[in-house]
Amino acid sequence: MRALALLAALCVAGPVVAQAVEEPPATEVVAPPPVEVATRTEADGTTTLTHSALVAAPITEVWTAVSTPEGWVTWAVPLARWAEGESDILETSYNPAELAGGPGAIWQQFVARIPGRLLVFRTIKTPDDFPHGDAYKKVTGIFELASEGAGTRVRLTSTGYPDSEGGRALAGFFATGNAATLEGLQRRFVEGPKVWAVQPAE
Repeated sequence: MRALALLAALCVAGPVVAQAVEEPPATEVVAPPPVEVATRTEADGTTTLTHSALVAAPITEVWTAVSTPEGWVTWAVPLARWAEGESDILETSYNPAELAGGPGAIWQQFVARIPGRLLVFRTIKTPDDFPHGDAYKKVTGIFELASEGAGTRVRLTSTGYPDSEGGRALAGFFATGNAATLEGLQRRFVEGPKVWAVQPAE
């Protein structure tokens, strides 16, 4: 009724000039800054990759995300758990139904931890079909966390890619792959925990 009364009043008043109605601005999701990537060849011929990303979360939350199985499943992989009987070997897989120690399992051994600041790890098991797996086991990964503004600066350094055809292939792959991984960590704290698609049973 109120809408009809308003329409009638406008008709009586004569022609009016149409005016744009301003709608309230939509809530804008601010995209995180891009991941910075650097590649360096060391004196011994090995390659070091450095990836740096600003994550919109406090250090305590980012540390949980990178150092625990519960954190990893919110951004990196659909399956993460401690390897059976181990407290420093993180077992992950891109297959949510992977059996413990199965052909698609990945084992990351944490070799040093300073809570909230530093996590050093090495891959000691790769999926069976992963190319240049032996070369990749020579690479050491280092997560460094530092407060920056209201967020956390995450620096991932991967050092020791061998001076070989396989090592160079891996460095090229992970220059892009690690950037995508850290972008996933950034999105986890902008969009929320990742929801993994459930694979249909065969």
